[in-house]
Amino acid sequence: MQGHTTARAARAAHIRNDPRWAAIINKDATADGEFFFGVSTTGVYCRPSCGARQPRPENVSFFATTAEAEAAGFRPCQRCQPDQPPLTQRHAALVTALCRHMEQAETPPSLESLAQHAGLSPWHVHRIFKAVTGLTPRQYALGLRTARLQAQLGSGKSVTDALHAAGFGSAAGFYAASTPALGMSPRNYRRGGRDTDIHYAIGRCSLGAILVASSPTGICAISLGDAPEALANELQSRFPQARLSDGNAAFAEQLSQVIALVEDPAKASALPLDIRGTAFQQRVWQALQGIPPGTTLSYTELARRIGAPAAVRAVASACAANVLAVAIPCHRVVRTDGALAGYRWGVERKRTLLEREAEQ
Repeated sequence: MQGHTTARAARAAHIRNDPRWAAIINKDATADGEFFFGVSTTGVYCRPSCGARQPRPENVSFFATTAEAEAAGFRPCQRCQPDQPPLTQRHAALVTALCRHMEQAETPPSLESLAQHAGLSPWHVHRIFKAVTGLTPRQYALGLRTARLQAQLGSGKSVTDALHAAGFGSAAGFYAASTPALGMSPRNYRRGGRDTDIHYAIGRCSLGAILVASSPTGICAISLGDAPEALANELQSRFPQARLSDGNAAFAEQLSQVIALVEDPAKASALPLDIRGTAFQQRVWQALQGIPPGTTLSYTELARRIGAPAAVRAVASACAANVLAVAIPCHRVVRTDGALAGYRWGVERKRTLLEREAEQ
């Protein structure tokens, strides 16, 4: 009897010293798929994140695969369903399907309609959607409508036609949602920025030519390139009807601040920014501003940071849509293996920025 007790104690100590035991204690979802554990007293095997009561360590066995667990005589837990894809993957697949459904709908589906499509309650759909994307279904639908609005206005349609084609049900909702995202009234956006004053200046920095443009709200563009003319042409093409003018002495000070940000990120002061984008893009850009100089994040890590671990592609797209070089530091995002991904203003500039910040 004493020998049996000693053996159980030794086994318990062995399991506690295994790093996988800590994952079980913490119900660590990030360990799901890395291993499974069986419980001899119940005859079931589980994922590390299983919400069932914590087993005694001496009753636990570890397995690399579900096949190994079942070959040892264990059956899958009905609560965490370890023989099914991980819950995060199932949720991501569900939300992806709902996003496609919303994109194909002529008008934004209601939460109740989405719930019926998913076969879940509205409360569950809302919770899962926000957990995966960081947005509510309503916010995602608004982002879709804003993108459609930009396309419709850019094609030359009237504001009224664009309103209906983008799926806005009322003029009040249309103007309340569209003006902040476009940075100007829809009518002025359609007219290429007509009646909008944009001041700009072009200077030189260690990365080449640099253009800084500002609307009445704040800096709306920071571009890097080789040829000053190309930077000016790009700004003109974005707002062909806007009143573009050279900045005054006060604006020259903003240009100097931006150049200082390029040359020495640790010393540059905060800049007033005119940030235009969908709710999701703005969440990503805000998170980018929280990455300290000299450090990097992967797109996967950035997606987790904003609470949308399955939205890696959407995060990458938001980084690519950034038009405020360095001020919104999308250059601090790299691939999971540390390799440099694409950069709107050239990968070599991205490399230089990261090397410079690492030396600070």
